[in-house]
Amino acid sequence: MADWDDVLAAVAAALSGDKPEGRRLLGLCWEGTSEEDHAQRCVLAHYLADVQDELDAEVGWDETALHEHGFLDNGDLKPVGIPSVQGMLPSLHLNLGDGYLRRGQGGLARKHQRAGMVRSSHLSDDGYGAMIRSGLDNLGLRISSAGA
Repeated sequence: MADWDDVLAAVAAALSGDKPEGRRLLGLCWEGTSEEDHAQRCVLAHYLADVQDELDAEVGWDETALHEHGFLDNGDLKPVGIPSVQGMLPSLHLNLGDGYLRRGQGGLARKHQRAGMVRSSHLSDDGYGAMIRSGLDNLGLRISSAGA
């Protein structure tokens, strides 16, 4: 298992805008996980998606993040400040829906946008929750505009 401090440092690097360094650090942490480290793999895949240059790689990491999330229990994401694992699902669905829409897969995009909306009740009433809800609303509008 990778150390959560290393995972958080890699996430911070990815969020800083330095995609190559973020990708490198996140990749090193990923290599330090095992197949049983679902919480870390979920978080790492979620951020690895954001630092990809190719859409298919991005969607692949988003799919991995959602897959790994399926193995989580409440409390597993506390090291990253998420008390209930359900609170991460809207963001995972938003990212997948966006990736599928950009790949021209409107049906899958709509499926994930709706799943994110259903799970948005698990978001807190703070800036992060508002950002994800707004993203899901905007994704719905983009899907409709694309005729999907």
